[in-house]
Amino acid sequence: MRLFVCSLIFLFICSPASAFCGFYVAKADGELFNEASKVIFVRDGRKSVITMSSDYRGAAKDFAMIVPAPTVLERRQIKIVKAKTVAHLDAYTAPRLVEYHDWDPCEGPVVYEPTVALESADGATVRQRGARALGVTVEARYAVGVYDIAILSANESDGLVTYLRQEGYQIPNGAELVLADYIADDMKFFVARVNLKRHDNAASQELPPLQISFRSQKFMLPLQLGKINADKEQQVLLMTLTRAGRVEAANYKNARIPSDVEIPVFVEEFFGKFYKEVFARTAKPNTVVTEYAWDMAWCDPCAADPLSFRELKELGVGWAKRGDGGGQDVFVTRMHFAYDKSGFQRDLLLNVTDDRSNFQGRYVMNHPWDGDMQCPEAKDYIADTRKRLRSEGKTLRRLTGWKQSTIDNNIRATVPKVYWY
Repeated sequence: MRLFVCSLIFLFICSPASAFCGFYVAKADGELFNEASKVIFVRDGRKSVITMSSDYRGAAKDFAMIVPAPTVLERRQIKIVKAKTVAHLDAYTAPRLVEYHDWDPCEGPVVYEPTVALESADGATVRQRGARALGVTVEARYAVGVYDIAILSANESDGLVTYLRQEGYQIPNGAELVLADYIADDMKFFVARVNLKRHDNAASQELPPLQISFRSQKFMLPLQLGKINADKEQQVLLMTLTRAGRVEAANYKNARIPSDVEIPVFVEEFFGKFYKEVFARTAKPNTVVTEYAWDMAWCDPCAADPLSFRELKELGVGWAKRGDGGGQDVFVTRMHFAYDKSGFQRDLLLNVTDDRSNFQGRYVMNHPWDGDMQCPEAKDYIADTRKRLRSEGKTLRRLTGWKQSTIDNNIRATVPKVYWY
């Protein structure tokens, strides 16, 4: 979809704009693991609320779920949760790939502004929250004949351009500079597109997640029944929400996914394959891998916005406060483990810690400068970049076990020849 108004705004002269220091570009969420069960476990004192999203792929009439509980559950303790709420938390906590672009070595570094903590808006739609992760606010939406209209405001031009491109608009390079002036003048943005299918009344074929709540002394996730009909390795994504801090396994080994490592830019095309290799090498037998631990009130960078007050309540967070910053006292931990019939012979016991330090599986791509370099400083920059690319290749080899020659060839295919080593 081409944004025709861009040809008009280029008639104006504009000044340089500040930018975010990096953008999230991909995530390793539950979709990478097609047979992964997602479990959300809210724990507050002795109260437990467990939401289960099954990976079941067969006919609905053949579906059955058996979940041990410490008491006879009453009807009020059994609920159905929206699948998109589970998917939102999965996306928010997923390991992510981010990218940065080197500045012109002949011009010096760009001065970046720090990103600000996000606010969680009660009742916001998924699309609005996604926009807020980029500093964009959807002020209004309208249906006008065959058009869908959105009125946008933004904090940064880079975030606005990224949001529009994600929405399918083709924004030409350089638009950030023009948009920045309008943003500085506190102007809003009218965006229109044709709605190709305004009403879709088809019923969803997905089985909705089930939720149970109860009180128990033990903070425990039952695993054994699920192993009975497991004919191959099972993947479990366990996301916990607590008042205190990070959650860890009490009766199994804990490990953290490798993070904050610089990898070659070509990995973006193979991020799913890359992350599966990294996880497989980290997830030793009977080991629970932490992929994310963070205060729900904010994120940096954001694979998705923090959950709204309404979503937190739906998942069983009874202590959240309504309004902005509803997740301020909610700490989320994402754990991932795999098991078969021979592994995890005991149910998983969990422990809530006081550790509120932030951690995320984060992988960084640095794009070398791709432009003219007619200055003395360019020689040192080229030499340093070659060293960095070589180091990134070795890191990728260590994380994945891929052949070094294949890695080196892919690096050469995706960077200018001047940086080849």
